[in-house]
Amino acid sequence: MKIGMVTDSLGHLSLDELLETAVNLGIQTLEFGCGGWSSAPHLKLDLLLESESERNNFMAKIRDHGLEISALNCSGNQLAPGALGQDNDQVVRKTFKLAKLMGIRRIVMMSGLPGASPEAKHANWYITAWPPEVHEGLRYQWEDVAIPYWRELVQEARNNGIEKLCVEQHASQLVYNTATLLRLREAVGEMVGVNFDPSHALWMGGDPLRAIPYLRGAIYHVHAKDTRVDPHLSEINTRLETKNNERVAERSWNYVTLGYGHDERWWRDFVVLLRQNGYDDVLSIEHEDFNLPPLVGVEKSVDLLRNVM
Repeated sequence: MKIGMVTDSLGHLSLDELLETAVNLGIQTLEFGCGGWSSAPHLKLDLLLESESERNNFMAKIRDHGLEISALNCSGNQLAPGALGQDNDQVVRKTFKLAKLMGIRRIVMMSGLPGASPEAKHANWYITAWPPEVHEGLRYQWEDVAIPYWRELVQEARNNGIEKLCVEQHASQLVYNTATLLRLREAVGEMVGVNFDPSHALWMGGDPLRAIPYLRGAIYHVHAKDTRVDPHLSEINTRLETKNNERVAERSWNYVTLGYGHDERWWRDFVVLLRQNGYDDVLSIEHEDFNLPPLVGVEKSVDLLRNVM
């Protein structure tokens, strides 16, 4: 396996600083945010689309540092009603075009989340089976919006030479667990697989280690990110949490640096299970820990991955 990094993890660095830091840390691959929810601190999507010389310079810098691009990331909500969805959809399609120009075959993204009806002004994430109108909302989201959109998107990806669309199972998205990922994959084909990020299942109460065998053959990319559940606050308030991420001490759970939520043994089991189920590729560190400075968190995460790999 290779140690990679989502470049937003060190978004405060310039591109040149990022590349030097990655080499010094022993990181081998980089995953670049292109827009959507990412501020795209190191990749200027429109500029690279427009200018062959800018693309060549960008790729040369990465090669000259002995690094590779594991994926382009265009995560956002391209199925949201109104302008937000339209803007995110444009980021997705531009990212596909850039991938073709740069010879990149793997895209990390979200499924998107529609509203509950054609008249909806906001996305709607259903996580219970009641009240009864939930089921009509889900039917509309899947059958009228998501599946037709994704069938067309898979074809566009194929036209741009993309081989793998890696959908992250994320809260406030239509695909958020194993069952919903497999539902989308069954509906639109095997170009769609998972960007497997254990941190989301951990706060939702799932067990990523048990999920890996069910996703055998569909794991196309992996994020290395940990979650710590506060046993006291989660028992009082459950794991459904809406306090801002910066309010670390008040939350039922937080994203943390590798090893701060689950120990080295857990992460060793994680790597072993991935290998046993056919994945021997990139572990892309995503630092979203408000307790530690980004560089410190990434360095500690690299050290842990070296030990367990």
